[in-house]
Amino acid sequence: MPQIHDTPYAWFRLFVTLIIAIFANTGMWAVITIMPALEAEFVTSRAVTSLPFTMNMIGFAVGNLVIGQIIDRFGVTLSVMAAAICSASAFFLATLAGDIYLLAAIHLLLGFGTAAGFGPLITDISHWFLKQRGIAVALIASGNYLAGGIWPLFLSDILAEDGWRAAYFTLSVITLCIILPLALLLRRRLPEEGHEIAARQVTQNIQKTRISPLRLQILLSIAGVACCVAMSMPQVHIVSYCVGLGYGPAVGAEMLSLMLFGGVVSRIASGLIADRIGGIRTLLLGSFAQGIALVMYLPFDGMASLYVVSLIFGLSQGGIVPSYALVVREFLPPKEAGARIGFVIMMTIIGMALGGWMSGWIYELTGSYQAAFINGIAWNVLNLGIVLWILSRDRQAKLMPAA
Repeated sequence: MPQIHDTPYAWFRLFVTLIIAIFANTGMWAVITIMPALEAEFVTSRAVTSLPFTMNMIGFAVGNLVIGQIIDRFGVTLSVMAAAICSASAFFLATLAGDIYLLAAIHLLLGFGTAAGFGPLITDISHWFLKQRGIAVALIASGNYLAGGIWPLFLSDILAEDGWRAAYFTLSVITLCIILPLALLLRRRLPEEGHEIAARQVTQNIQKTRISPLRLQILLSIAGVACCVAMSMPQVHIVSYCVGLGYGPAVGAEMLSLMLFGGVVSRIASGLIADRIGGIRTLLLGSFAQGIALVMYLPFDGMASLYVVSLIFGLSQGGIVPSYALVVREFLPPKEAGARIGFVIMMTIIGMALGGWMSGWIYELTGSYQAAFINGIAWNVLNLGIVLWILSRDRQAKLMPAA
């Protein structure tokens, strides 16, 4: 039988998929970039101005689940092309919106289309790798963070000279012109033998741990919410935290950029580690490191120390979400990977949304972010407990004598 996984074609496919991911994820970061312009144009409160971002994230969460299911049935090419048309249409429709609430509704569609650039692409590339699946998944997951570093810089000049509507129209054209032809390069479907090889490995792993697929799916979903509630505290509130400390929003934005840079490095490193120790242990390592980084925010609030802690936080947490995809591929049926990965990623996004709100609510109650950091640490402990339990089942299975 010819080799199916980890081939030169698989690496070519990974390169194409990464380019698609960088362009497909524009919708997540473009809306953040234009928020000051929206506040000025529509003369409204910051809370109302945030509605497009909120709706974008809701669409992104649902899109990961729905598009993941579509990929399981129809493959990645048609799914990504349809999502690109969806995103391009939303960018264009947004340029016509004369009301902030209508604009927010359009961003629900934009978030849905943007989702194709994350979970669904991770799912597809995971089918083409076995020995090096960890680094493959990590690289595609990094496309989201790379988009966050590239697109705000690209849009800044257009925003300054022509406004946010021109920027969105430009993104509409770019999305169609780049993603549609690249998606055609992914038309090859994985041979049935590839799924059979992966299915045999999944069966062996499930038999060792004796955890049912349903229970594992539920545990991973709860863990996903918990880790991302914890993760959201610094990511969502670091700018506000810096403003409250008197350092200003620019310093907070630089710390957020450090987190994203650290996240890219962390995802790549975690992928390499996962190829050696597996998804569960990599997830445990990332969760433990994230907990340590969160604890470091409690005693250190000087400007220089916060830069360091924010970089450490980025380096600790970037590999966590891709690790969930790896665990799904190791223990759950390969032909259901799109739906199952999509569901877990949807739960992590819900965790981010819940944590972002919860931290703000705790701040309003206490007048300090210290309690919000402690809340994040508590959720991280819950995540650690779940991952440790799953890992203990694996270890118990290895210690059991053969029948």
